Amino acid sequence: MLQAADEIDLKQIVVSNSTFGPNEISQLRGALAADPGNLRVLREAVNDLEQQTGRSPAASARLGVCQYLLGRYSDAVATLKNADGGALTHYYLGKSLLSLDKYAEALTAYESAQKAGYNRDDISLAVAEAQRYNGDPQTALQTLDDLSGAVEQTAEYLYQRSATVSALGGSRSEVIALLERAVEADGGHAGALFGLALENDRHGNDTQAVELYSRAAKQFPTHVGTLLNLGVLYEDMQQFERAKQCYSRILDSHPSHPRARLFFKDADASRDMFYDEEARRRQDRLAQILSVPVTDFELSVRSRNCLQKMGIMTLGDLTETTEQELLSSKNFGETSLVEIREMLSSKGLELGQFAQNKWKEEPVYEDTSMSDDERALLDRPIADLNLSVRARKCMVRLGLTTIGELLRRTGDDLLECKNFGVTSLNEVREKLTTHGLKLRGD
Repeated sequence: MLQAADEIDLKQIVVSNSTFGPNEISQLRGALAADPGNLRVLREAVNDLEQQTGRSPAASARLGVCQYLLGRYSDAVATLKNADGGALTHYYLGKSLLSLDKYAEALTAYESAQKAGYNRDDISLAVAEAQRYNGDPQTALQTLDDLSGAVEQTAEYLYQRSATVSALGGSRSEVIALLERAVEADGGHAGALFGLALENDRHGNDTQAVELYSRAAKQFPTHVGTLLNLGVLYEDMQQFERAKQCYSRILDSHPSHPRARLFFKDADASRDMFYDEEARRRQDRLAQILSVPVTDFELSVRSRNCLQKMGIMTLGDLTETTEQELLSSKNFGETSLVEIREMLSSKGLELGQFAQNKWKEEPVYEDTSMSDDERALLDRPIADLNLSVRARKCMVRLGLTTIGELLRRTGDDLLECKNFGVTSLNEVREKLTTHGLKLRGD
């Protein structure tokens, strides 16, 4: 029977020579989730253990697991590779390698953990995760299908199955149902909480997303994406100090993390502002992602050729293209479709998610009649117009990323966007006028 979190001597678990296994690790996780102050205690204990001279292999295993819980994955790998070589060591070495995107090495570590006697169900779930991240969701699904019994009702199984179904392009309703069952099985499962939070975040349910991200952020190790997304939502709500805390937690483990450093700086500069910044950063980041060329990804020759023939050059083009349109292309089949879905999913995008915003008519400005400077202006991101928050949100909802795309819309098109009124329309027109441009029909 596990002790209550408030009865645990967390530091003693880390630095003592007593038994250290899955039960003790669960106690550490529970203590961290129950009281944020225990994070400082764990860091101090880890520091004490790191300073020990002549540390035993068993103590190194204990240290490596704790470094993993703190999100210090590179340190954990270095420590665990010189630990006792036991089943627990290999298992958490695999977990740490997976967190560093070293999927093949993680699979090797899991294989060693299994040979050393680690729980077979836990190993299979970890292997399925590594196989999915390694670009083989079909094999991951088979690994999960091979499991049976009580494990099928665990939160980890349900979460891994939801992620695998999503990677294979399964229905969103099935993915969400599996995530909800996972959270019912374990209200503190970080992966399932993040998955549900992301679904709510993408569909504008900010209050629910914050609640779910916050619960996920209490689990250790905490996923960087959880803290980044939660920080952005806090900034949207003008809770800049809370946003800074999220970014600080990332920087504690990853001091040079570029986005966390940038976001912290922005949140710090914004804390005394009295106007609503809301979704500027998300719009800017979305614009960057949508402009990524498909040639940046390792696609099959058949997929590349089909996309090229259809004039699909960027991820943004794919978000405006439906499955039916792709499948109607000669030689483009289900295998290529799954490959494209996986590519988009890796960037948090979905095939055809902006299809309703795809404009069919010819652009107002013809390339042949423009100078190089004029064409360059149209290719600039909408963020360069320095629009207000409300106007920027409309651009995101409409899937518009460049000034040229904006010019293909009429004033009426923009007014159809939720919360976009005449004041915002006049603002857009004014900003365009400064560049000598107009909306279509003006």
